[in-house]
Amino acid sequence: MDLHDWNKRYRLRERPAEDLDAAPTPLLVETASALAPGKAPRKALDLACGAGRNALWLAEHGWEVTAVDGAAAGIEILRTRAVERSLKINAVVADLEKDEFDIEPARWDLIAMCYYLQRNLFEPAKRGVTPGGILISIVHITEPGEEDNPHRLRPGELEQYFAGWKILHRREGKANDSAHRRAVAEIVARRPLGL
Repeated sequence: MDLHDWNKRYRLRERPAEDLDAAPTPLLVETASALAPGKAPRKALDLACGAGRNALWLAEHGWEVTAVDGAAAGIEILRTRAVERSLKINAVVADLEKDEFDIEPARWDLIAMCYYLQRNLFEPAKRGVTPGGILISIVHITEPGEEDNPHRLRPGELEQYFAGWKILHRREGKANDSAHRRAVAEIVARRPLGL
């Protein structure tokens, strides 16, 4: 889907169960909950955040959150929901495919890229994680008999993007998320302190 289609989907509320009613991504909740809180608020970046289910959860749990998506209608939903819950979230409209958002190096304790694949975004996202910080990536993968697709990785491919990082979690198979039905690859990786 292109941004026009995403904006239409959010504006018309075409898939509310997935976009508005779904709980945050279970892997994000599990990972962020396990991280020890720091003295200052921890910083999280939610890339391709959609209507913001993960950003809202993070903010509700004390994270300082920046959420980015190219679909202005999705960001507007997120902003409205944040105000309704008295949450402060820096919600940014930016087309990631056009490099409209600059990921600052070593700024984020946690970066989430959930159900979004943009191959050239892995390196800037990895640079954006603080040493010792975490990057979560969940992408759809091709299934047996399915041809390669620019919106899906092949099984085993996601881990290759994290060479030299400590892999805390890896899994491929059925999505563990009610909003997604296709097979996925998941990874939680920690940036080495010296990298």
